[in-house]
Amino acid sequence: MNHYERIAQVIRFLDERHFEQPDLTTLAGRTGLSQFHFHRLFSTWAGVTPKDFLQCLTLAHAKALLRDGGSILDVTLKSGLSGPGRLHDLCVNLQAASPGELKSGGAGWTISFGFAHCPFGKCLIAESPRGICRLAFVENEETALAELQKAWRQAKFKRDDSAVTRLAAKIFAWPAESHSQPALRAFVRGTPFQARVWRALLQVQPGTLTSYGRLASALGKPSAARAVGAAVGQNPLAYLIPCHRVIRETGVVGDYHWGQIRKRTMIAWESSRFQNERLET
Repeated sequence: MNHYERIAQVIRFLDERHFEQPDLTTLAGRTGLSQFHFHRLFSTWAGVTPKDFLQCLTLAHAKALLRDGGSILDVTLKSGLSGPGRLHDLCVNLQAASPGELKSGGAGWTISFGFAHCPFGKCLIAESPRGICRLAFVENEETALAELQKAWRQAKFKRDDSAVTRLAAKIFAWPAESHSQPALRAFVRGTPFQARVWRALLQVQPGTLTSYGRLASALGKPSAARAVGAAVGQNPLAYLIPCHRVIRETGVVGDYHWGQIRKRTMIAWESSRFQNERLET
């Protein structure tokens, strides 16, 4: 069992038994570790103690993040800036496939792909000659690869787990732990509207959230929250395009293509680290 699986197991348990206010001994027991080893593992993974991390999972905390994130996103998109989160987030150059590229299905391309472990479990990452074209969390490698091949039917595929492990380290490194690096190139299949939504998502900084309605309003389409939600759900680049930072207006996390527990974990992981970083500066 890797670190993420242990953390996810604890969060599932808290979903079911939070009203009992389980203590450190109980939580450690769920992972099969001693209190000492559980506390050390959790603090290393989350960047904060279990107690502080669990506070970031509450509905009240999500509402506070939503309140801050909505206003930041609105100002950012209206001003045309790259966003205040750029100092804290990955710099991603996102390009959308042209009609001709969509029709060709990747003919003449060799897409390099592989599997790697990240803070949120195993993931598949694929890179085309135009940039990263797939990032998905994986339960079954064969299924994940079949979905990639379906998207680019005419391309050839080459597996390189070592290269993907290095790329994953760049993508999932917390900004304070990483060094200055060039923008990552991302290449997506999608409609112009989907690409616009995905670019807007890049402006939602870690440690904040936005809602489908606020995202629609920031894009100048206040009545298109449902369409925005559909575009968010079709995001082909998990984490890299941070669709996990979009929740409901009520503060409820809502569904996520790669699992609600993973989404809640990602939000709390980013929030706890971002707040801890601000306290240290």
